[in-house]
Amino acid sequence: MQASLSVRSLSEGLGAMLLLCVVIGSGVMAERLSGGNVAIALLANTLATVGGLYVLIEVFGPISGAHFNPAVSLVMAWRGAMRWSQLPHYLVAQALGAVLGAWLAHAMFELPVLEVSTKLRGGSGQWIAEAVATFGLLLVILRAPPQRVAAMVAAYIGAAYWFTASTSFANPAAVLGRMLTDSFAGIAPASAPAFVAAQMCGAALAVAVDALLRGGPVQRFKVADNSASRANSAR
Repeated sequence: MQASLSVRSLSEGLGAMLLLCVVIGSGVMAERLSGGNVAIALLANTLATVGGLYVLIEVFGPISGAHFNPAVSLVMAWRGAMRWSQLPHYLVAQALGAVLGAWLAHAMFELPVLEVSTKLRGGSGQWIAEAVATFGLLLVILRAPPQRVAAMVAAYIGAAYWFTASTSFANPAAVLGRMLTDSFAGIAPASAPAFVAAQMCGAALAVAVDALLRGGPVQRFKVADNSASRANSAR
């Protein structure tokens, strides 16, 4: 049976919270243990995110589709995999979950719970990287076999941590959560709008390319169950 909208919203909120807790918490731990070696810190952050993301998709995918990502939810609503009336519930849950995840990570590491990042991330290279990261993420989600989507999404995000200049946020909710930490994973509020704009451009391009690969117009799903949305998010 399809879960109620309230249960699906709870699933999205919990998933986004745990995802941001993984990303930020592992970044704090990696920074503390790496002795100033940024490459080691990024590697540790990557491995934790890949493992956490795979598990979260498997756990919450059957309930809500495991988007944890406004860009994914927008694409799924536009393609007909979920009703437009459900979209605001998903977006609010994802945003609230991302904020709570940042606060939870800070509480665990005894950092100030209320904090704003000062880490500026800007420039054309960063913006192109975010468009590429989000494009790849959405293309994987749209084209991966349903039974493999968790592994493929986690693997792609792990790779994108290293091949994109931005270390692959690929998620507007993640940008929001990471604005609230001045740790390794943070992003300054001034840098956030351009990141989100680039992500949305990447998501739109993925929809267009998926249509080209299918050899026809953009495929629209019939809204029936959560499995149509096929999962996920990103960092």
